[in-house]
Amino acid sequence: MIADDLTSKIKDGELPPGSALPPQKELSTRYGVTLATLRQALKQLEDEGLLSQQPGRGTFVYPRVKYQLTSLHGFAEDLRAQGQTVTTEILDQSAGTPPDWAAELLGHDPALRLERLRLVAGRPAVHQLSWVRGTDLVEADLSDTSLYAALSSLGRLVNRASEVVRPGLLDEPVAALLRRTPGEPVLVSERVTYALDESALVVDRATMLGSAMEIRTERAATGLSLQWSRPAT
Repeated sequence: MIADDLTSKIKDGELPPGSALPPQKELSTRYGVTLATLRQALKQLEDEGLLSQQPGRGTFVYPRVKYQLTSLHGFAEDLRAQGQTVTTEILDQSAGTPPDWAAELLGHDPALRLERLRLVAGRPAVHQLSWVRGTDLVEADLSDTSLYAALSSLGRLVNRASEVVRPGLLDEPVAALLRRTPGEPVLVSERVTYALDESALVVDRATMLGSAMEIRTERAATGLSLQWSRPAT
């Protein structure tokens, strides 16, 4: 009852993204339940990605962000354009030899391994592992700079990107980084970004929490072309 009512209010816009819920004692009185029952309902909605409980601050409506397929921008740029607060934690930024899945496009020469954790409104939402051709950006500060912008500053312009998004299951060690339980459903993005000469410039894989992200696109008679296919078996 409590979870259903709050869910309806969130989806109907009565409780907009970022808004604070009343104190728990007030809510428990309003619904005529014990604090334990109320907290169980709030925990359920937090697990579903609708609420964020912040110790010492309160409970807030957590915005489900949109992952746009129609733009050629970095992840953080897309979300900031939606008014979201996005921060990036650099987990690894070093030179290395690409693994097979990236080497198929980049070759086996030394490349930049860039592992990032994206936080939306302070909560981990996306784990992203990128392999970038060359090692020019190994020492660059990419914590608050778009990778595409950093490449552009070196004269390595982005032309287009090809991306496949599939359903998957969260596994370790990414589950620990995203502070979620292994086996939880996620969205897995595999993107290849090409330079003006059509050579692969960036190959990356991103694991996105399904509870925090939704895929959104606009269709028109002339514009984005979406191809639907069955996964290879």
